[in-house]
Amino acid sequence: MNIKSIFLIVFAVFLSCKENKPMQTTFKANNTLFKYTGRYEAMPDSKIALIGSASSIEFNVKGDSIILYLQSQYQPRNYFVLTINDEYQKRYKLQGDTINKITLQLPKSEFNKIGIHKATEAASGTVILHKIETEAIIPLEENTSVSIEFIGDSITCGALADNSNIDCNEGEYIDQHNAYLAYGPRLARALNAEYVLSSVSGMGMYRNWNDENIEEPIMPQVYNNLYLNTDDSKLYNPSFQPDVVSICLGTNDMSDGDGVKTRLPFNTEKYTNNYIKFVETIYKTNPEVQIVLLNSPMVSAERNDTLVSCLKAVQNQFKDKNIKIFQFNKLYVNGCNYHPSIEDHKVLADQLTPFFEGVIKALKNK
Repeated sequence: MNIKSIFLIVFAVFLSCKENKPMQTTFKANNTLFKYTGRYEAMPDSKIALIGSASSIEFNVKGDSIILYLQSQYQPRNYFVLTINDEYQKRYKLQGDTINKITLQLPKSEFNKIGIHKATEAASGTVILHKIETEAIIPLEENTSVSIEFIGDSITCGALADNSNIDCNEGEYIDQHNAYLAYGPRLARALNAEYVLSSVSGMGMYRNWNDENIEEPIMPQVYNNLYLNTDDSKLYNPSFQPDVVSICLGTNDMSDGDGVKTRLPFNTEKYTNNYIKFVETIYKTNPEVQIVLLNSPMVSAERNDTLVSCLKAVQNQFKDKNIKIFQFNKLYVNGCNYHPSIEDHKVLADQLTPFFEGVIKALKNK
């Protein structure tokens, strides 16, 4: 066999392999086969912005690889968690000055479920999906039977919990965020529930960590706004009404602040009255929702007694609604700056799971 014949055979094999390899197809972020949860916004040019903590995009893809085109609105960086077939892979850092092209090799040749979960909170800027490239998209199977909204502060955000890449007190505040591994999403996954986080670091029910509601808004003032800030030009209009709303607010109300700025004693009347008004606004839009009030895993002793007493006063105000109260049994502050760590969040979720199972069972038996 001469050299020319060998070349022709090799070239034919190459063409055959090239023809057999499926072509990559581009799918824009607004494709209807993508499932979006949490607080998010459709943007111009078919882009989708993930806003709130643990807001997510999920979809099934066919093929052995995928390319993601993601952007951080916030500079210099932001973070998202990647899941494949519902298994945690890693927390990715997005550089804020460009569209990040992320190529992934996938474990199954037939199809894989991809999840993109915002690791940071709304105040940290959005994570924007432009498009993906893969062989094909396959419809997701909907298998959730209950939905939960988690309202809270930095604890609910999963802030200062994950120092696996950047040590505590290093980098910026966003660098230790991991909302996907916070107690709320962990609990929701254990219950096979759809979920949304409406949480902002430092916020309280009548005052914030270091502000008496003079310069900064509180949760009742931002909750109905899509971006959880004072911009009321974009309202939060979720496509679903949660079956259960969990509220964990009070840590910042009870805080002493930074010790420099003037801080008044904790006002039980203001806290309780604001809490009652906030619960009333939730019932106005969702009269049948089951509300659960949580104490704080960062508050103990006499302060916890005061907090729980206030929660019981709120509960008694709505006797016909059968509001539930859950109390964490001790402090969980092994993360950065006295916050729960990733391991703490797992313990919190494990404690909450049987309690919420009972709540959901009662709802279904109504």
